[in-house]
Amino acid sequence: MRRARLTSTSTLAALAVVASLVLAGCGGGSEPSDDEAPASQKVAGAEPVAATWPLTGLPVSGDDEVAQEHPVLVTKMDNTYASAPQVGLGSADLVVEELVEGGLTRLAAFYYSEIPDLVGPVRSMRASDIGIVSPVDGTMVTSGAAGQTIARIRGAGIPFFAEGSKGFARDSSRSAPYNLFANLADVSAESAIDATRPDDYLPWGSEDDFPKGQPAKRIAAVFGGGHTTNWTYDGNGYVNENTYAADGDEFPADTVLVLRVTVGDAGYLDPAGNPVPETKLEGKGEAMIFHGGRLVRGTWKKTGLDASITLSTKAGRLDVPAGHTWIELVPAANGNVTFAK
Repeated sequence: MRRARLTSTSTLAALAVVASLVLAGCGGGSEPSDDEAPASQKVAGAEPVAATWPLTGLPVSGDDEVAQEHPVLVTKMDNTYASAPQVGLGSADLVVEELVEGGLTRLAAFYYSEIPDLVGPVRSMRASDIGIVSPVDGTMVTSGAAGQTIARIRGAGIPFFAEGSKGFARDSSRSAPYNLFANLADVSAESAIDATRPDDYLPWGSEDDFPKGQPAKRIAAVFGGGHTTNWTYDGNGYVNENTYAADGDEFPADTVLVLRVTVGDAGYLDPAGNPVPETKLEGKGEAMIFHGGRLVRGTWKKTGLDASITLSTKAGRLDVPAGHTWIELVPAANGNVTFAK
């Protein structure tokens, strides 16, 4: 079972509700009821902010506030067979899959609109995370990191909570190092901030404005031969065919965004003697957006590690349909992406 998603039809309907409320407000109409989505929300001492979630672009509804009193929490999660079952992926707003040593991958799971109690297994940070986390001023949830990485993460001004902080615990029924979990509710309380809305992580748009593209219902994202992530479009969204998530707790991907990236050497070895790779999430490269069983090709650009991602085609700006997005950071040099109808 997959978590209930907001399908493309319901997304448009929700956006239409937001638009109708704006018109009603201009015409002196009645105030929206508690279960309707406001067109904007105000933060004390600031301008009104857009009533859409920054990590999905979906409308904020009911009593939810888009300006939360906690930062975006980015949990580093193991992505090998030893991590099964992963816990908490179904509650994530957005997930980024990145290359680590040994040709394996690790997940950066972003939480903002929903803060689950338990997530994990929690693993260590990489220098690659600087470009992944910085655009939304995220706070990392991690088991720790090598000394070189911690120095660079701190130098980039990224806060993090590691094992030993409130909310972290080991599960005695699992083997180390795949047994560390975090209670994000506790971490959220420890990382409380003034209510603010982060910047949008991606350029969000509507289903109607998304180009038609070409049929592509099966995807294989190859990370340099060490790991391949397989996806199948099931008519509603994308199913990760080799996920390690607990049954019913899979990430509900409406879109799979592939960014071809430069991968360099982080400059040190892991405990097993493997060189640690570093993904350079800045500059520009090829982008492939899989949505609705179709592929649209384009280019991604990021002017700095802390800058937002922009997307374009030869026709101009390219937006990602609002929803839950899984980003694959596939190495440009030795990775590969294949797809089929």
